[in-house]
Amino acid sequence: MRRRFTAPLWQWQARDGWYFVTLPADVADEIADGIADLDRAPSGFGAVRVRVTVGRTTWDTSVFPDATLGSYVLPVKKAVRNAESLTEGSDVDVHLEVL
Repeated sequence: MRRRFTAPLWQWQARDGWYFVTLPADVADEIADGIADLDRAPSGFGAVRVRVTVGRTTWDTSVFPDATLGSYVLPVKKAVRNAESLTEGSDVDVHLEVL
């Protein structure tokens, strides 16, 4: 599964330095449905392995379910934020592939 979307970058207030993008509901639903269809359990904490491209930066990571938001969240590490000049509130154009 490959999807492209744009969403704002936000900082997790509970832990300084952690930044995320929340996946749109349709993308999150597609991931959840895909896992169920494959009869494949997600890894620890419900994490799903993904490959992400933002701008010219590509990296492998995981998206994590967030029950409060009712979606998955994508962590965006400092190296990516610096390389792509992203700050809190920036709209992030995400190319996401479930691995």
